[in-house]
Amino acid sequence: MDSTPHSLSLTALASLPLIQPGDDLAAVIAAALLRESLVITAQDVIVIAQKIVSKAEGRIVALANVKVSRKATILAARTGKDPRLVQLILEESKCVLRVGREVLIVEHRNGFILANAGIDQSNVAPDDPENRALLLPVNCDLSARELRAKLRVQLGVAPGVLIIDSIGRAWRRGTIGQALGAAGLTALTDLRGQPDIFGRRLRSTEVGSIDELAAGASMLMGQAGERRPVVVVRGHPVMQDDGEGAAVLQRAETEDMFR
Repeated sequence: MDSTPHSLSLTALASLPLIQPGDDLAAVIAAALLRESLVITAQDVIVIAQKIVSKAEGRIVALANVKVSRKATILAARTGKDPRLVQLILEESKCVLRVGREVLIVEHRNGFILANAGIDQSNVAPDDPENRALLLPVNCDLSARELRAKLRVQLGVAPGVLIIDSIGRAWRRGTIGQALGAAGLTALTDLRGQPDIFGRRLRSTEVGSIDELAAGASMLMGQAGERRPVVVVRGHPVMQDDGEGAAVLQRAETEDMFR
């Protein structure tokens, strides 16, 4: 049976205000949907940029308050990065996998393999932006589940929720949208055993469905000053329960051929 969408509609919200720490993100999104005359159903997906989730959760750090360790000082000298940023990267990571100019490839404590632990300084704060940094949510899947529950209260229905960020890739240039947290969505679609068009059974095909969705939504969000951090998707399957979340996409270390 074909479970893939035959068509998708993606619409970026255009009227969201700048998010501040402590904002009720679900209420802000619901208000924008009302302003833009978009009625959400339980079969829609709300794709949200990680940055505004982190902001609402108060994950902004003033670099002046960061105490730098000896290890961070040594790595800062090797990378050319601000020692305070390096310290935050270490605190957010399980381990450092690679060290390069201006970059640390780490295993984030959420399990993601990321450059600089996903810590960012772009579009963080209008005041003193060079001395503030934004961390990922403590638990992206939990954030997605909580947002879905709050959206149910605001909208009367529970759409799927996807939290995404742009990441770089080891063997290809350019960033691409990737799922960090999900609720109400099938993260990994297992096609093993299904026939291809000639009847041959697939042996290893698993599709990172929410990563594909993240990449599409990321195109509408943009990367600089576009201010479109929320995208509504129609036509993608949504589950009644929250599902396993994005964590299921992480490859176990025993399966990692390059670590």
